[in-house]
Amino acid sequence: MSAATAKPRVVCISQARMTSTRLPGKVLMEAAGRPLLAHHLGRLARCRTLDALVLATTANGTDDPVAELAGSLGVPVFRGDEQDVLGRFAGAAAMAGADVVVRVTADCPLIDPALVDRVVTAFLESAPPLDYLSLDVTRFPRGLDAEVFTRAALDEAAANATDPAEREHVTAHLYRRPERFRIGGPLTPQDGSVLDQRWCVDEPADLELVRRLLGALLPENPGFGWQDCCNLLRQHPEWADLNGSVRQNTLH
Repeated sequence: MSAATAKPRVVCISQARMTSTRLPGKVLMEAAGRPLLAHHLGRLARCRTLDALVLATTANGTDDPVAELAGSLGVPVFRGDEQDVLGRFAGAAAMAGADVVVRVTADCPLIDPALVDRVVTAFLESAPPLDYLSLDVTRFPRGLDAEVFTRAALDEAAANATDPAEREHVTAHLYRRPERFRIGGPLTPQDGSVLDQRWCVDEPADLELVRRLLGALLPENPGFGWQDCCNLLRQHPEWADLNGSVRQNTLH
């Protein structure tokens, strides 16, 4: 930042690749007439707290279509090592001149821009300043996940992390070290609810649920939020059973 009073440059970095193990090519699969990645990036473009949005994908030829789609939507692309996602994020953050980084993943086509803005605002307004803050993934449906951290913390992690899990999961080096980094308490739903649902796409059953939600919500309300998804699922409780048996891969 050019001056102590300057607003930090907030850059959202989304990670995407075609070679996911459970559902290869999922980010380019279609729902409501558009690839999941296009839904994801379009929703993030409505965030009010972001200065830039970047897609971090791999240098593999298999990810050329991912890079091409992002480029066609006006989203800059950084390409790096497939396994070293932490290094990929650090490279993307440097390319975009980030001071603060927001991490999301492209298998979340229902991500809510208002929730992203909420966690970014809480991070920027925290006193004393934080190094890391996230939404509480145990209270919100999976698929809304967003983490915010300083570029300095990201660069330190990229320089020092040696555990392969910490290279793959980007922020594990931070939240595993509360004695080194100032970790904020995760943000919970404002109504105190706990919603054990999956709106991210890892398996065909997840894709079917997301297709139903997008197909029902987009025609009526293109700017729908996560509570609109909740309301629709209350009307169609059987939809939530579609992917009820899918387990989340997690390091938390």
